[in-house]
Amino acid sequence: MSLIDKQNFNYLMIFIALSFIILTVFIALAPLSSVDIECSEFIQGFHSSTLDGPMHFVSWFGEMPYSLFTVLAAALLFFIFKYKREALFTLTTLLAGLASTLIKFVAGRPRPAEPFVHVLEKTRQLSFPSGHVNFYVVFFGFLVVLMFHVKTLPKFIRLSVGGFSALLVLLVPFSRIYLGAHWLTDVVGGALLGSLLLYANSYFYLEPSRKK
Repeated sequence: MSLIDKQNFNYLMIFIALSFIILTVFIALAPLSSVDIECSEFIQGFHSSTLDGPMHFVSWFGEMPYSLFTVLAAALLFFIFKYKREALFTLTTLLAGLASTLIKFVAGRPRPAEPFVHVLEKTRQLSFPSGHVNFYVVFFGFLVVLMFHVKTLPKFIRLSVGGFSALLVLLVPFSRIYLGAHWLTDVVGGALLGSLLLYANSYFYLEPSRKK
């Protein structure tokens, strides 16, 4: 990455950080907006028994304890096949859950509820930011980074794992709204926070290669 590209990317991260802060303040002051309600009504307008299963499956990897098992299993596989550094940085993606939990406490936004949405997935945690979206961007996003960077892995593994991970990152925001678990601004907040954490994790992971 050239110096100009790096500067532009850093500016983008600053913009994302500021956007997340502004959105968090907005949510704390106005927990419910017409945009959120209209978006949920639109996405849930596609509700069908055929889609329920796939949407639950997309969100499954973000449910505790399955999210923890997924990270530990991925880290263990990297460790077994002598990718110890990759295993370590895969484990650090667990910090995404801590970050989203702390911000949920600060924002204090309740979950979507009837009659505004049709709730297909009930949960006790607060709503903003979406922990699922945050986790998917950080963990599965980092898997995409690894599949692109670790050239010694078989090409089939890199393409299949990278493609599946990218697909989950793209689908989970729709899944969370479809299931009535989150508002639009929740998933946007989760994506913004996840992007910042993914950048930090990827930056430190790739640091040795930049020094060569």
